[in-house]
Amino acid sequence: MGLERQPRRASSSCASCEYRSLRMFCNLSPEQLYDLDSIGVQWRLPKGAIFFQEEDPSDHVAVLCDGQVKLSCTSAEGKTLILKIAGPGDVLGLGAAIAGSPYEVTAEAIQPTLVKNIRRDDFIAFLERHGEASMHATRSLSDEYKAAFDEARRLALSPSAAGRLASVLLQWGRSACCGKPEIKFTMALTHEELASLAGTSRETVTRVLSRLQRENLIHIHGTSITILAPEKLAQLS
Repeated sequence: MGLERQPRRASSSCASCEYRSLRMFCNLSPEQLYDLDSIGVQWRLPKGAIFFQEEDPSDHVAVLCDGQVKLSCTSAEGKTLILKIAGPGDVLGLGAAIAGSPYEVTAEAIQPTLVKNIRRDDFIAFLERHGEASMHATRSLSDEYKAAFDEARRLALSPSAAGRLASVLLQWGRSACCGKPEIKFTMALTHEELASLAGTSRETVTRVLSRLQRENLIHIHGTSITILAPEKLAQLS
């Protein structure tokens, strides 16, 4: 794992995770979870840790257990585009590992994060041993494709910056709440980074967030955002 900051080893198991039934890839049989534990090493990573970088050889995957990870790519001119905020249950580097191609993005922890790191060769062998896990990996890739399609449609067709930002907040909140009724998450991005994700300007993000809070669609307290009216945000997006 190509980390810029030192990770710390952790010891909790997949079988004891209270959220695994809510997560696509992790919802496996006890036998498969035991096997997954045996090939993976769990790490606690600080904010700013780099899991892998764009164009590096794909030598491992990382199952995100807790925390948030920023996925981004960079142009030849050095401009960075934030593509997604990954949440618990996402498998980072899955597509590159299966294809045997370099990583398409850079993955950086934007808050303290718990992750299970698995060598690529061990992960591929794990999928070959377990048909159910292979199907879950396929469905995870399908979800990634759909998310990328929705993102492209949102940026191209959303009629307003407010609509694009509302869509980002909804997607982020639903991913972070892990099936809980309250849609609440930590906003670990700056307004400038959030503008990159929503395809707008920093000034517009600041103005729209204030408007959404005035209209009681969201509540902001420090870095915490609670979505109060998801249906209205969906209509706006």
